[in-house]
Amino acid sequence: MKVSKGTIIRTALLVLAIVNNLLALFNKSPLPIEDDTIEAVISFLFTTGTAIVAWWKNNSFTSAALAGDEVMKQLKARGQ
Repeated sequence: MKVSKGTIIRTALLVLAIVNNLLALFNKSPLPIEDDTIEAVISFLFTTGTAIVAWWKNNSFTSAALAGDEVMKQLKARGQ
């Protein structure tokens, strides 16, 4: 049997998390990053993730687009 790539990645991340917690337990900083930098990175990731989800989803605002969504919904219902 072959171990999946996902299993290897999840295991590596788990080991990394455990090492990080162990270092924190002994008041060692695994990464020399300041709090302001962490806050900026988290803010950037949140904004980027939100933008990607908003862009990916079909956001219909006009009446024509809403009518098109309804037609698409009916066509999908018939196809099942």
